[in-house]
Amino acid sequence: MELFRPVGLAELVLLFRSEMRAFPPRLPEQPIFYPVLSERYAAQIAAEWNTKSDALVGYVTRFVVSDAYGGSFASRTVGSREHQELWVAAEELERFNSELEGPITVTSAYFGDGFVGQPGAHGALLGLDARAQWAVLARLSRGDEAALAAEITANREAVFANALFWRALSDSDEARSTLTLVHRLWARQERVALPIGSP
Repeated sequence: MELFRPVGLAELVLLFRSEMRAFPPRLPEQPIFYPVLSERYAAQIAAEWNTKSDALVGYVTRFVVSDAYGGSFASRTVGSREHQELWVAAEELERFNSELEGPITVTSAYFGDGFVGQPGAHGALLGLDARAQWAVLARLSRGDEAALAAEITANREAVFANALFWRALSDSDEARSTLTLVHRLWARQERVALPIGSP
């Protein structure tokens, strides 16, 4: 069974820390985990709700569980026929994660005005927002591949979380070349795929 879930920036970072293998535990005020049955519905939530959250971004994730396991949860319609969710009790989430078939993938992202992204944690990206990080990476891609690789390694969470934003900024041959190089360097050292496909 193919399922989707819109997530914000903080949840995406936690997913990345699990190597895209487990959704994080629910908070005490969140008794239910809500995967949805339609990518379109997940995209609607990500674009219309998550982009208005504190981080101003919504990511759509895709994942698979067996039909038998997924079918053990009742499907609930919370609007039109397209707005279908599974309601998974928070205490069932650990088992749900163990039933995932393969990694969780990011299929798309939606950015609100003023998106700053995951800040850099080290080196030349330290404390920089996503747009400023992109400027540094673009500069390094023009002549210092070793320094670029070091920044990617030192700032794995920021690179992963901000990659789709950078893809949206890549409207020139030079920018696409930078993104291609970032993608290649990432693929050499990371087990989790960068969520941009092949630029």
